[in-house]
Amino acid sequence: MVAAAPQTQTRLTLQVENIAPDTTTIRSLDWDRDRFDIEFGLQNGTTYNSYIIRGDKVALVDTSHAKFRALYLEILKGEIDPATIDYLVISHTEPDHSGLVADVLDLAPNATVVGAKVAIAFLEDLVHRPFERLLVKNGDTLNLGNGHLLEFVSAPNLHWPDTIFTYDHGTQILFTCDAFGMHYCSDDTYDEDLSAISPDYRFYYECLMAPNARSVLSAMKRMDALPPITTIATGHGPLLRHNLQELTDRYRTWSQTKGQSETLVAVFYMSDYGYSDRLSQAIAHGITKTDVAVEMMDLRSADPHEVNELVSRAKALVIGMPPSSGTGAKAAQTTLGTVLAAVKDKQVVGLFESYGGDDEPIDPLVNKFVDLGLKRAFDPIRIKDIPDASTYQLCEETGVDVGQLLSQADKLKKLKSLDADLEKALGRISSGLYIITAKKGEMTSAMVASWVSQASFQPLGFTVSVAKDRAIESLMQVGDRFVLNVLEEGNYAELMRHFLKRFAPGADRFAGIRTRPAQNGSPILADALAYLECTVASRMELSDHWLVYCTVEDGKVSNPDGMTAVHHRKVGTYY
Repeated sequence: MVAAAPQTQTRLTLQVENIAPDTTTIRSLDWDRDRFDIEFGLQNGTTYNSYIIRGDKVALVDTSHAKFRALYLEILKGEIDPATIDYLVISHTEPDHSGLVADVLDLAPNATVVGAKVAIAFLEDLVHRPFERLLVKNGDTLNLGNGHLLEFVSAPNLHWPDTIFTYDHGTQILFTCDAFGMHYCSDDTYDEDLSAISPDYRFYYECLMAPNARSVLSAMKRMDALPPITTIATGHGPLLRHNLQELTDRYRTWSQTKGQSETLVAVFYMSDYGYSDRLSQAIAHGITKTDVAVEMMDLRSADPHEVNELVSRAKALVIGMPPSSGTGAKAAQTTLGTVLAAVKDKQVVGLFESYGGDDEPIDPLVNKFVDLGLKRAFDPIRIKDIPDASTYQLCEETGVDVGQLLSQADKLKKLKSLDADLEKALGRISSGLYIITAKKGEMTSAMVASWVSQASFQPLGFTVSVAKDRAIESLMQVGDRFVLNVLEEGNYAELMRHFLKRFAPGADRFAGIRTRPAQNGSPILADALAYLECTVASRMELSDHWLVYCTVEDGKVSNPDGMTAVHHRKVGTYY
């Protein structure tokens, strides 16, 4: 059954389907959403999934985004009498899943809200009305009757501090909210087409789960203790059933890789305050691109012993400013006091404003850390307007700089351990010189490339190798468009000098450079020999690079007699 919004609105539809005995999903399909938190652009929209479980008692697992209020409540009333809902299970309190909790409670005033202790505390500030509550922790159960025994699995930081999973012993379905999801909108309820969903599944993991890789592994260890799981009912995108083992194995493998680094950055943020969670996630995402491990901790709900332990292991601290008064301020100040007491020499620190309207002043805290002997990882990020795409790009690039700063010594050590003859032999592979330029929405970026090779005739296509920690990598996801600018022999020194310099996070890489827009919107360099307008078709992961296969839609040569600049390296261990 599908309900549709008026045609004048952004495409919003609802899909209802029975996924197991006594179990129904209500999927809110947001077809045209092109941005979600720190992901720089969604190619395929997203969904917000809600579930009804009918035993002797009725449970509703999560609600939907507030933009679906009228549609969702209409469908819900068509499926059940909301007054008969006995339990409202809150997987976590992020608004895209709990945006209609107050509305549901208006219709089901006797329902008991089930959630982690932190979630219930957050909800009190969201719904502004009394409600019955049941606090659950890992291993707790709730019997709905008729075989539906719900078991709760603690999964904090995936990607919200209050996250729980819910396992139904009767249907062997695990409800996981954000974890194992993806921003992928289609009429397919399940994951039948693995090749179609794989890029979005990976992109979602890299943006939201990679900064919490150790928490992912902890949650999966608890999942391993459950009876067999036949379906993972996600909060976003298709449910996992046809490729369940493959897709969960990917999470485990990716998280083991992310979590094995001995270099760790502790990122402290303030959940449910301003934009602290989104900004911190963008910085953390940038750090993980450098293969440096990240652990995120909520200033509002952190345990002092865990704070001490985390700070003692971290080489760098990144802190989002909490509110100076109001809800959560006292707890955050206590946590900051614990952090200040636990810091040590040789650590570095960086702070950012949360744009919550009542941020604690940033400079006094910076001075406290400097007085304790810490060095600045980056200049304080001061946010004076509602964060936009360029703000999140600034934060991600700042994170990349922090990760590169911390990992530089390890990289040099590895390079010195390689065989010199092998380095020289590999360096004899010559290549051309190119500059990739990309634009997505408000964001632009560029990089010098030399590992470029034509790969197909039909369609016309080539591959380019992009280091994982390059700023432009986030603008080269499957479906993204860019321009490959070919540099001319004898006429490239100025462009190379400009684009090889180190740019500050968020800096305009095209300042002072003559450009014009391509049909796909990306900059064409006026002084390039030729250009190709391209679309990313697929990506293959390598150890430290992404091999990106691109198809070509258009191109032109400015000087028919010109020759491509060629790059000859002496060794094969750096560019």
